[in-house]
Amino acid sequence: MPRLAFAFFCSGFAALLCQIVWQRMLGIFAGSDTVSAALVVGAFLAGLGLGSILGARIADRLSPARALLGFALAETGVAAFALLSKAFLYDWLATDLAGVVDAPAAIFALCFAGLVLPTTLMGASLPLLSRAVATSLDAVAERVSRLYGLNTLGAGIGALAGGWLLVGELGFVGALVLAAALDLAAALLALTLLPRMDRTRPAPRAARPAQPAPFGGLPLWCLLVFLSGYVIVALEIVWVRLIGQVGQYHAYLFPTVLGIFLLADGLGIEIASRLVRRIRDPRPAFFITQAAGFALAAALILALWWVLPYAPLSDLMAVDHSRLRGGPLLAMVLLAIVIVGPPSLLIGMTFPFVQRAVQQDLAEVGARVGWVQLANIAGNAAGSVGTGLVSLHLLGTAGTLKLLAALSLLLVFGWLWRGGWRRGPELALGLACAAALIALPGNAAFWSRMHAERPGQRIAWSEDRSGVVFFRDDRREPGQPDGPFFIQGFSQGRIPFLPIHQFMGSLGPLLHPEPLRVLVIGVGSGGTPWAAGIRPESRVRAIELVAPVLEALAEVGRHYPDGPIARMFADPRWNLEYGDGRRTLAKEEALYDVIQADAILPEGSHSGLLYSEEFLDQVRRRLAPGGLYVQWAPTARVVETFTAAFPHALLLLPGSVLIGSDRPIPLDADALAARFTAPAARRHLTAGNRDFTDYAGLFAGGAAVWTPATPRGRAPLSDVWPRDEFYLNNPILGAASAARP
Repeated sequence: MPRLAFAFFCSGFAALLCQIVWQRMLGIFAGSDTVSAALVVGAFLAGLGLGSILGARIADRLSPARALLGFALAETGVAAFALLSKAFLYDWLATDLAGVVDAPAAIFALCFAGLVLPTTLMGASLPLLSRAVATSLDAVAERVSRLYGLNTLGAGIGALAGGWLLVGELGFVGALVLAAALDLAAALLALTLLPRMDRTRPAPRAARPAQPAPFGGLPLWCLLVFLSGYVIVALEIVWVRLIGQVGQYHAYLFPTVLGIFLLADGLGIEIASRLVRRIRDPRPAFFITQAAGFALAAALILALWWVLPYAPLSDLMAVDHSRLRGGPLLAMVLLAIVIVGPPSLLIGMTFPFVQRAVQQDLAEVGARVGWVQLANIAGNAAGSVGTGLVSLHLLGTAGTLKLLAALSLLLVFGWLWRGGWRRGPELALGLACAAALIALPGNAAFWSRMHAERPGQRIAWSEDRSGVVFFRDDRREPGQPDGPFFIQGFSQGRIPFLPIHQFMGSLGPLLHPEPLRVLVIGVGSGGTPWAAGIRPESRVRAIELVAPVLEALAEVGRHYPDGPIARMFADPRWNLEYGDGRRTLAKEEALYDVIQADAILPEGSHSGLLYSEEFLDQVRRRLAPGGLYVQWAPTARVVETFTAAFPHALLLLPGSVLIGSDRPIPLDADALAARFTAPAARRHLTAGNRDFTDYAGLFAGGAAVWTPATPRGRAPLSDVWPRDEFYLNNPILGAASAARP
């Protein structure tokens, strides 16, 4: 058992490394919006479910020795695919087929095809290993639970180590090589036990008498496990959204929440596995831990919501400030431990109790493990899709929590209906779930407090499956909006528009001799697309990945009908649309005179997809001859990658804005300054921000110039190694350090 437990621990560690990398690779193919992300997760879980079915059907036909050999072969197969997956998932699917396939069903089918082999092998590993260790009916629930608990602990450490260290240090390909090595180590470790394993096959099914089901049949427990799996994954999605708003969405957020969830879940499995032999009837234990897990989760979320505006937490996690480093980052981790850990531990304890209930026959151990695992995976998939695509979209975060409260209430009261109402702990927990259903605030109140709204302030906000957006109007003058515009916890945008956003938006059209077609990737608070319309002949198309941005801006426009935001929605020169800008570039053939990317922090989650050499190659293909691409230059690596992609490039200082083209870029600083101060241009920019006029000062520091003759290095930022995104592993240098004379 210790050797197999360590082997399965390594398997879990490797599986999470693979999952993190594969989801990022397939996300490039499928798109970065939430629907595409759900399709990728669904394809991954579908493969695991298929493996569970196959494992359930095969495991009990094998001797323990052959089952152990099957486990070793499965791990070897996963390792082989990990080594080959970059060529298949990224080079072929993500690169060659990007933009070619657009129908959701086809995207799902290709993602499933890309993942079906390794995920099927992963899904089959637990039923096979369970068959190998099933030597005593009294011990089987404990042994299976301990193996699964250590596998889950390994997965949790894999998520944390992968997210915080390995991916940032090794890149995606290096992380896959390490995962393959761990899978091979698990296989070899298992094979060292092969000479000692029993080679006796189980008796044929017809020769065995039917076994009683004292605690309910397998179908009932599969239904309960399905519902439990739905609740825990739905909670995980809510936790990611909540902690993401409190601590900002960065590359370390999701691995932190996922790692803490898996570690606590695995610890709960390990604790309960040591108790399960002493429990005569596992049903009360299952319902108590399940209901207690949700009740505690709701209580902790309510507590965080209540205390967040007060010191000392408000000093560290003030929503108006950056929370990417130092004390605020540590506070985010500690909050995730407190909010995510205890409920996950309690719900994790349900797994051994289920095994105790369903394992009544040694000859069916593998099948019952496989079917229960399938039910759990199906519940996870339903929770992921149902929450990520449906309930968050229709009900919001607070409404989703109320839905989970109702579901938890249904579970515990269903047990009380059958088991009797004189069960104090279960009745109390049912009432706690009912109290959560009543006490949870509505979405508007929930997000207003999270974004430090004060009484009497005018707000505009929106939430759907793609994210949360909030504008807090701190007006200083009547009739003029003034406040931060929060997108996914970041407040780098404002209304009135920030000068750098207006500078970036207007720069390309003012430099280009005839900017008829302008594409802006990212709407943000509206400053970049507004300024992109500085020339009356320009038609501006702006694509925003977070749909609530457009809904919140429309609300601001209704509050201030004479402002620039209202004009963008009313004037046909602007077309603001929801979509994935990178995917749009890949699938459409249109050419643009100017393409601009709204400023995005390089530390933001998935920001690397808009700074990579592969994305810049897509941009070049969509520029008309002599077209200009304008982008913020927040780091030296961004400059180095940009100048490796464009034969002609400028870096304007001190504004740190890059301009790239396939033709020489004529820059006359005095003439450009005159264009910014021309009456029509001044009126347009003043409408966006009346307090700033010195746009010439943003390029007064001169320009670094790259031509085809300028020496260049290799691009340091790529889709498979977005170094700036993992900013703790790869310290960020300012753009000026990469400037060449």
